[in-house]
Amino acid sequence: MRKTGTLTSTPRPSVLPTFLTSSEVADLLRTTRKAVYAMVERRQIPGVVRLGRRVLFQERALVDWLGQKSSPSER
Repeated sequence: MRKTGTLTSTPRPSVLPTFLTSSEVADLLRTTRKAVYAMVERRQIPGVVRLGRRVLFQERALVDWLGQKSSPSER
């Protein structure tokens, strides 16, 4: 007789990076996709990942970058 075991799912780590598309970044920055691509070419946006022709953005890098840009400067 064969005993069947139950599969236990291990929790997935939440440290995997989340990626955004150019459309999602444009919505986040309240601009157009064309402007986002121009910022990528000028290297003004952090967390850019290129996969072939596709351009993705690391969500954590963008959120940190936006936090730095919105924090008041010290005098």
